[in-house]
Amino acid sequence: MRAVFRHIQVLVVATAGLSGSVAVAADADHGADLAKRWCAACHVVDTGQKQASTDAPPFAAIARKSDFTPEKVAFFLLDPHPKMPNFPLSRSEAADLAAYIGALRK
Repeated sequence: MRAVFRHIQVLVVATAGLSGSVAVAADADHGADLAKRWCAACHVVDTGQKQASTDAPPFAAIARKSDFTPEKVAFFLLDPHPKMPNFPLSRSEAADLAAYIGALRK
């Protein structure tokens, strides 16, 4: 019974992460780890990174866009796009990445 309750709790948190505020339910630190592992080849993902291999926008520039929301970025990441590699992100990983990008907004 305890395992079932834990499973339901995880589903509720994951669902809330994409239907409500992604930044509240998401883990920006985990998003930073994912960004460094998967995104840094194309995007500048943090202030310590000096260059990337393509003309993809830096994460800080994405975060500063006037229409930026973590929810919008999370949904974008879950939908394959021709200009980006198709990474098999889970919903929680997409929310974590979006929360990390949002944390770069200044």
